[in-house]
This record gives sequence, C-alpha cells and structure tokens, in this order.
Amino acid sequence: MNCEHPDPAELAALRTAFAAPDRASPTGWAAVRAFEAAHGILLPEPYRTCVAEITDGSPTGPPKHGLLSLDALSERTEPGLLARPFPLTGEWLGEWDDGVDSDDDLYWERLDDITFDGSLHLGTEGCGMDWHLIVSGPQRGAVWLLDGESALPFGGEHGQMPGPRGFAGWVTHWAAGRPWFPDLEGVVDLS
Repeated sequence: MNCEHPDPAELAALRTAFAAPDRASPTGWAAVRAFEAAHGILLPEPYRTCVAEITDGSPTGPPKHGLLSLDALSERTEPGLLARPFPLTGEWLGEWDDGVDSDDDLYWERLDDITFDGSLHLGTEGCGMDWHLIVSGPQRGAVWLLDGESALPFGGEHGQMPGPRGFAGWVTHWAAGRPWFPDLEGVVDLS
C-alpha cells in the first residue's frame, strides 16, 4: 500500500469499479488541493487521484449507502481534526485495555477520537456501521469499519476482513461482490 504515489494498476482497477454510468464526476485537482489546504493534510493515494480524476463519490457504493463526495465530507469535517493522528494501530472491540467501559465518560471521548481524529468518513453500511479512510497517523491509507462498539481495519492476511489493504483494495473487494466478513457469510448480511 503506497499512500504517496498512485499505482497505475490500482487506478485502472478503480476506473473499472467506478465505470457505472451513475457515478459522480471527478472533483478535479483544484478542489482536492483546496480540501487538503483547509484541513492541513495530504489525502492518501489512490483515493486522492480517484477523487480528482475518476469519481467524487458514488451513489451505488461502496459502501452500501454510497461513497460520499468531497463536498459532503467538507460539510461534515471540522478543520483540524483530520490532521490529528488516528489513534489506533490494531482492532478495537469495545473495551479499552485500561478497563474503561461504556459507562465511563472517557469511553465516549476516546470513541470520538477514533471517529474523528485523522479519519475521513467514506460512507455507511447503515445501523451505525461507517467506513473511514485514515488520512493521518501510522494507519494512513488504510480503510476501517467504525461503529459504537468496535473499530476494525479492512484488509491484510489476518483479521476479520481479509483482503488487499487500502482504498483500492477495499473498492475492488466490494466491486467483486465479496462479503466484508467472509467467516459470517450467511449469518449476517453486510453486503
């Protein structure tokens, strides 16, 4: 996963995945640079080039309820939050190592940090299950599924959602019609 330079193969895969006639027009480089300047970040590749040159959102997904546009993200994201590092490096399943649980105010503060710090909301599966692209910190370029009870990275050889890491891996996984959680296929519908 190279977050600094677009990989031509990943861009080709994104063009194929977003070939549907109802995709949004790309936003262009000026809008991407303005977003980055407003938030003090550089968007990770290949998302950056995808938004500028391929599509700025998609009503058909991924995720289930559509990929949000950069304009929609601008309206939802407070300046300064994206530049703060995303606080996780591994999955979080609702309890903190130091014993903080959901009855504690600190739990909700930490959940806000996970949801907003360095985390660009891509869209939702519904029921509070939201996909985020990590734009700062050690997980930069990774896509995570966040909800009020867990935070799970998409991709890698191990974990609950195996597949190619990063935005292009997440999109191509969706475009191939694969389930997000292969071990739960038929048990829970998250397609």
